[in-house]
Amino acid sequence: MSDARAQILGRIRSALADVPSSERAADVPVARDYRRSDERPRAELVTLFAQRMSDYRARVQRVSADALREAITHACSEQGLHTLAVPTGLPDAWLPAGVELVRDDGLRAAELDRIDGALTGCAAAIAETGTIVLDCGDFSGRRALTLVPDHHICVVAAEQIHGQIAEALAAVATAVTAQHAPITLVSGPSASSDIELERVEGVHGPRHLTVLIVHGG
Repeated sequence: MSDARAQILGRIRSALADVPSSERAADVPVARDYRRSDERPRAELVTLFAQRMSDYRARVQRVSADALREAITHACSEQGLHTLAVPTGLPDAWLPAGVELVRDDGLRAAELDRIDGALTGCAAAIAETGTIVLDCGDFSGRRALTLVPDHHICVVAAEQIHGQIAEALAAVATAVTAQHAPITLVSGPSASSDIELERVEGVHGPRHLTVLIVHGG
């Protein structure tokens, strides 16, 4: 064990020395006096979410429910996507024309890497931070599905957009507590910076993110 690791673990043990062995995290009340709701009108939240997503270099488009399939088909054509991996529970009405669709029934990472992109929905979205929340459900798909392919097209219903982080996390609380689902927060295409602070995209996930905000339906 390295000296640094031993020092860190030693400090943790020292800090927990007075905690009874029978105590669990849920036994201790947590102060929640931070802002937990947002009273701004829905239209304002949708506009803010779209702006923040655009700031992160995501492609953002607002569409009606009736035009969603056409918008997805156009996005695939515009970005040169010929194959798409999709969650098993994705609605048939979303599936684009002229694209080979591969249902994700446990595709291996190497198989996902050979597919041009992924098409999913989401569990929630956060306007304040410009973030999509994925919960590994029927619409979001497995975490690997949205991390391995180079393109991610995500459908976000306007009603799924919350103002604050606390509201969005409350929307996925059941998935976490009942299903132990891992939650993924996505704010724009995957990006990092090298040692000279040059932006590098696609390091930890998709290089390209398209967000379709759906109104109505």
